[in-house]
Amino acid sequence: MIQDLHSHTYYSFCSQDKPETLIETAIANGITQLGICDHNYGIACARREFCYGQGPALNADYGKTLVRYYDHMKLLQDKYKNRIKILCGIELCTLYAENSYTLPAGADVSFFDYCLVENLDAKNSVLKGDVFSFARRCGCPTGIAHTDLFAFIRAQGEEPYRYFRKMAENGIFWEMNVNFDSKHEYKTHAYVTEFFKNREQQEIVRKSGVRLSVGFDSHIAREYKADRVIAANNLIKNAGIHLVFEGK
Repeated sequence: MIQDLHSHTYYSFCSQDKPETLIETAIANGITQLGICDHNYGIACARREFCYGQGPALNADYGKTLVRYYDHMKLLQDKYKNRIKILCGIELCTLYAENSYTLPAGADVSFFDYCLVENLDAKNSVLKGDVFSFARRCGCPTGIAHTDLFAFIRAQGEEPYRYFRKMAENGIFWEMNVNFDSKHEYKTHAYVTEFFKNREQQEIVRKSGVRLSVGFDSHIAREYKADRVIAANNLIKNAGIHLVFEGK
């Protein structure tokens, strides 16, 4: 299995790609498990001017828009079932702002295949460092996106093995984000580079039983670099660490 669980389509508005374009790109590059996880506010606000506007337009009807998105992804999952495994995820903003882009308390995402939580380590995150309560609120497999967890854990005054073990017990996985495209100014994540060369960190994660995911965080299909995704998958497997959804 070669997985990529972090990719965006026109539902996020920060990407212009159709889901089919993304899927065909993944197939052509040897990806066997693709997760599409558009931003919650992009899915909910439905139109670009609402998504990036100000004021009450952000209070979209999540109940209808989330289901519409999920149904679309499931149709694609069936369409491509003999060529690639498609998972329907959602990326959840947790930043507090006057016009909040965070997931409303009443919005149900429990039926999604998984969710990715961003901004865990931000000072103005509504999570206030507690991803465990939020994961229970989400009700679906929950991953921590593009976050240096070892640095975060130290800042929380926690012991890494115990924290990762708690993540494993709560079904929370950690993303290795390997993006490298113009959307992200061709910047890589230092925590990923460090993890893949740091045997001590790898051993802590392996012994804890926590699972990892790989994501390119694609916003522009023509800039997709499958070699980075494949290399990360292989490095994780060679370290004796399991990928989330492995064997499913």
